[in-house]
Amino acid sequence: MCGRYAASRGPEDLAGVFEVERWEPEESLAPDFNVAPTKDVYAVLDRPLKDADTASTSSSVTGRPVRQLRKLKWGLVPSWSKTPEGGARMINARAETVHEKPSYRRAFAARRCILPADGYYEWVTGSQERELEVEGRKKRPRKQPYFVLPADGSVFAMAGIYEFWRDRTLPDDHPGAWWVTCSVITTEAETSPLAVAPAEGPYALADIHPRMPLMLTPDRWDAWLDPARTDTDDLRELLAPPPAGLMRAYPVSTAVSNVRNNGPELLKELEGPEEGTLF
Repeated sequence: MCGRYAASRGPEDLAGVFEVERWEPEESLAPDFNVAPTKDVYAVLDRPLKDADTASTSSSVTGRPVRQLRKLKWGLVPSWSKTPEGGARMINARAETVHEKPSYRRAFAARRCILPADGYYEWVTGSQERELEVEGRKKRPRKQPYFVLPADGSVFAMAGIYEFWRDRTLPDDHPGAWWVTCSVITTEAETSPLAVAPAEGPYALADIHPRMPLMLTPDRWDAWLDPARTDTDDLRELLAPPPAGLMRAYPVSTAVSNVRNNGPELLKELEGPEEGTLF
């Protein structure tokens, strides 16, 4: 899964990496080293400017899709939802079922994005707890946190989907009338060895957690963001995991477990797991 990540790169940097044509200075976000659900996050998306500027979902709007860096809220609220309360629970969409789940399938077909990150945090799950979690029968307690990132230091481009939701309690001209929310797509964690593994395990991402965010390599960015691609079978091919051996992981302070803690010190690599934690 992906329940917390770090995003410290600024809009100028991200615009260069993703060849962004449009971003609004008023949507700039401060570096965030402990991104949690319901926070505002950066998203890269392709969308005609008129459609994006009016937050309209009308299919009659035409024009060339423009690559944009937008500020979205993490936790998808389906367009048909009566209230936004469920968004905090819809932070992840499984790659295996995103095309068929009622809450995600429309966004998957038409509104895909990339959520840029430095990397993500994950907490080691004991083997018995992991089996129960896979079966959906028990939530694991948080243990030793690890930071997972591309071994070459590049941007971690997480596959995402986004959706528009209209707050009917507000007038059309109210700045909060439209919500734009998103989810991270997850896939099975890699079982192959990490490119750089900690001295005291884990040796593969699957040793930390059975799920991981789906990382899109640059050769898939254009296809993933293209709103003209709507065929489900075609799109599902883009959900294949990236090549093995691109990631590294290292232990970090358990301070990251508290969402109130936020600073570059959270990314500091520890020599080994903190006392009393797994691994």
